[in-house]
Amino acid sequence: MKKDLNKLTFEQLEKEVVVLKNKVETVDKPKGLSYCVVRTYSAGVFTGLFDRKNKCKEGTVFNARRIFYWDGAASLSQLANEGVKKPQNCKFAQEVKEVDLREIIEVIPCTKIAEENIKSVKIWEQ
Repeated sequence: MKKDLNKLTFEQLEKEVVVLKNKVETVDKPKGLSYCVVRTYSAGVFTGLFDRKNKCKEGTVFNARRIFYWDGAASLSQLANEGVKKPQNCKFAQEVKEVDLREIIEVIPCTKIAEENIKSVKIWEQ
């Protein structure tokens, strides 16, 4: 169903822009991969479709967003379960097609609600 852009509010248009930006350069969901929160020792936190390399500390996150700062979730566990309650305060970078990570120390599968919430957070850029 097509949306009539002339009938949307400014806030609704901003959300549409976020959705379109997030669709740029994404890969189709590889079979068997789950949307996860991935924390590394020194590279930070990422969300996306996670593919672990042989049960070691390395893996690839497809359609990855780096999470610099989140507000409205007490921990990464809550982020993975519920998403954030204050998306306007979050600093989630734009999505990249894939990122290879080393020194992975935590992987938390996301609920569908959390995945949709995280994907809807406006891209933080300067």
